Amino acid sequence: MSAAGPLLAVEDLVCRAGAARAVDGASFALGAGEIAALLGPSGCGKTTTLRAIAGFHQPEAGRILLRGEVVAGADVAVPAERRGIGFVFQDLALFPHLDVVGNIGFGLHRLPRGERAARVGELLRLLELEGLSARRPHELSGGQQQRVAVARALAPRPPLLLLDEPFSSLDAGLRVRLRDEVRALLKSLGVAALLVTHDQDEAFAFAARVGVMRAGRIEQWGTAYEVYHRPATRFVAGFVGGGRMLRGRLRADGAIETALGVLHAPRGLAAATAVEVLVRPDDLRLAPDSALRARVVDAAFRGAATLYRLRLADGSEVEALFPSHGSHAPGSELGIAADFADVVAFPAP
Repeated sequence: MSAAGPLLAVEDLVCRAGAARAVDGASFALGAGEIAALLGPSGCGKTTTLRAIAGFHQPEAGRILLRGEVVAGADVAVPAERRGIGFVFQDLALFPHLDVVGNIGFGLHRLPRGERAARVGELLRLLELEGLSARRPHELSGGQQQRVAVARALAPRPPLLLLDEPFSSLDAGLRVRLRDEVRALLKSLGVAALLVTHDQDEAFAFAARVGVMRAGRIEQWGTAYEVYHRPATRFVAGFVGGGRMLRGRLRADGAIETALGVLHAPRGLAAATAVEVLVRPDDLRLAPDSALRARVVDAAFRGAATLYRLRLADGSEVEALFPSHGSHAPGSELGIAADFADVVAFPAP
């Protein structure tokens, strides 16, 4: 984020949907050229936040600033068309009566004809739509329609692109390929982006910074690494990534006694005797000669790795990802070791 301040700042945003508060005090900031994602369950306020930033929904309270200028607030409501923000809708919202060229160039009517044609031609090339310029939306595949929608949103050269789950209707392989292509394009153009999604794999693959939403609030805003390995709340820990909570006892010296051994307590852990430690599948490794033993309860093949459910000596269960070229059948006993980069713990409920 530049010294001049963020490109986008959302401050204590409150938005209503009917009688309910869809957004309840959300705050975050996005720098120029930064790619971020809002991640959360359905109904948590992600899309309402996106629509408020775009200018399609007027907040009840709080402020939205673009390049330091207030565009939405208690007494401010800059129209969507004056905010200069690109938006890719979940349903794409392509104009059925216009061909590809007409859709992409729709927002360029103020440009001279030659400049408009040059910009549309550039986007046809960048989005690999050359040869499809005369087709209408119904004559395009789902992936081609997505490309047209992205090209149309980028045509006016916005500094910020908002994407409302634009890849959700595509099959898995195409979704991954198009998502990666759009991300690479945005980075090459230096366009900031904010993606709304409920898919954590998509959020992590697309965005450098992730905001996890719950009930209209941002529970955590940080890098993908921080959100996964250093979740700020129990909700983030449970919503992002696999994992199990393992009971432990916090000692006076700050260490935590668990069925996986003695662990160093994280800083800021509230004083409590009983705690729960988050154990991600990648926090454990095979250690054949280890005194720490676990019995395989179940195994799920995942391709390069197999996800194992393991029962420890005290009866508690954890999950672990081990290379799939070694097969460990249910009922077998394994030697394991804890391999935490970051110990995450919360007071036990």
